Amino acid sequence: MPFDCISYSETNYFSKFICDYLDQKPELKALYNRFPKVENFKAQIKEKSKTYHHEGRQVLIKVLKQQYSKLHISEATLNHIESLNSKHTFTITTGHQLNLFTGPLYFLYKIVSTLNLTKELKLAYPDYNFVPIYWMASEDHDFKEINYFNFKGKKIQWNSAQTGAVGHFNTVGLDSVFEVISAEFGSGKNAEQLKTWFKNAYLNHDNLADATRYLANELFKDEGLVILDSDHKELKRLLIPNIKKELLDQSAFEFVLETNKTLEDLGLTIQVNPRKINLFYMKDGLRERIIELNGVYSVIDTNISWKQDELLEHLEEYPERFSPNVIMRPLYQEVILPNLCYIGGAGEMIYWLQLKSNFEAQEVTFPMLLLRNSALVKTDKQARKLEKLLISNRDLFLDRTTFINKRVRKISNIDIDFSEQVKHLVKQFQDFYNLAEQTDKSFLGAVKAQEVKQIKGLKYLEKRLLKAQKKKLADQIERATDLQEQLFPGESLQERNTNFSEFYLEYGEDLIPKLMKCLKPLKLDFTIITY
Repeated sequence: MPFDCISYSETNYFSKFICDYLDQKPELKALYNRFPKVENFKAQIKEKSKTYHHEGRQVLIKVLKQQYSKLHISEATLNHIESLNSKHTFTITTGHQLNLFTGPLYFLYKIVSTLNLTKELKLAYPDYNFVPIYWMASEDHDFKEINYFNFKGKKIQWNSAQTGAVGHFNTVGLDSVFEVISAEFGSGKNAEQLKTWFKNAYLNHDNLADATRYLANELFKDEGLVILDSDHKELKRLLIPNIKKELLDQSAFEFVLETNKTLEDLGLTIQVNPRKINLFYMKDGLRERIIELNGVYSVIDTNISWKQDELLEHLEEYPERFSPNVIMRPLYQEVILPNLCYIGGAGEMIYWLQLKSNFEAQEVTFPMLLLRNSALVKTDKQARKLEKLLISNRDLFLDRTTFINKRVRKISNIDIDFSEQVKHLVKQFQDFYNLAEQTDKSFLGAVKAQEVKQIKGLKYLEKRLLKAQKKKLADQIERATDLQEQLFPGESLQERNTNFSEFYLEYGEDLIPKLMKCLKPLKLDFTIITY
């Protein structure tokens, strides 16, 4: 199974911010603790050991066993959970929303990156245990981001009027989605497996959190993945000191704003902006922001309010009702887990890099940050077609116009590159400039105007010739662009659009093991895989 790699910067799909981070630009060093290299984990282990307390391990194990009580738990996963009792056990974590049927393909890449990193670290540090964690974003409330997945160009969508934290959503209405996917997936062994997973996940579980846990467990239980839903009273109780600090000091607002100013001065685009209080209140389908005005705390757009002492008393009694926003969620994760490294997508990496100063203020160890693996999957048939058409892997990442223009120039029997003629013209006009310098300098303007006019004319002719050749070679160009569209649907990365089911239909149970072999989390390159 061949695979190739190119740098993230060469793909043109990743921001300057991310590419600068991967290149370890000095100006970003203050934004992270340690760069994700195998040798740097030794110091990270030492630092986390000093700040993570044993009682947290006990709570974590208890909650995980509760959450797995109704699932078939593999021996590998159970061993990982039990190992958390040891001070020599640490976690590697990725997180993701509860997208319908996993959503885009990169859901798999996040988890495979996490699994592979734990294995690599075990080889490097055999005296320690490393547990792969998938953190379910069950408290997220943006339903429109997760209520669909794409299958062969079609949007498979679940409609619901429910509000609040999506993990609490009941699964009513997903029976009609099941009817749609049953028709779309067709028949055959792999299709039946996909239908069984969907039915058992979404029709046999009462809420979206339980359904997602079941599905992720079915896909990755053999690899020992541990799935955590942090929407739990006992886990939230561990966060109470940090929630109090956020409510009373509101320090995250100042620290993150200061970091954002630094990023803006570097010309980098920030991902998130902090609020004065970075917490939601969550209860009975409600998840709204907590605000403070003149010493009175209230839940926006409701009649719920407290005085300060009342709020702190309420927090002690009902910690599960306090839900971190995007600024506080990473802190919550690092408080309750013996975590060394967070693996996320490009957008996640950026907002994590905005948060280090707030971690320091809260006296919580900042984790190492690793960009998840990204990949393009080609079938063997597509690979053969691309080879026949002399289209390289790097060509595929060109924008559509550049891709077509390069293709026309490559297959045309006419030379459509006028750059040599332009160079020759520029050289000729240099003689005119020399002549004007020696005679009448007022003549320079006229020479320059004529040079610009003639170069413009050559470029116009090149453009006209290119257009004519596009028309003449339309059939060949269409074959090439059809292939690019298959691999980059909607001119976007395949992993951000396509659902894993398309590939599972083709490769079945070989899909994930092959990804496990190809994706190297610390290599920090974009992977092109041929199945």
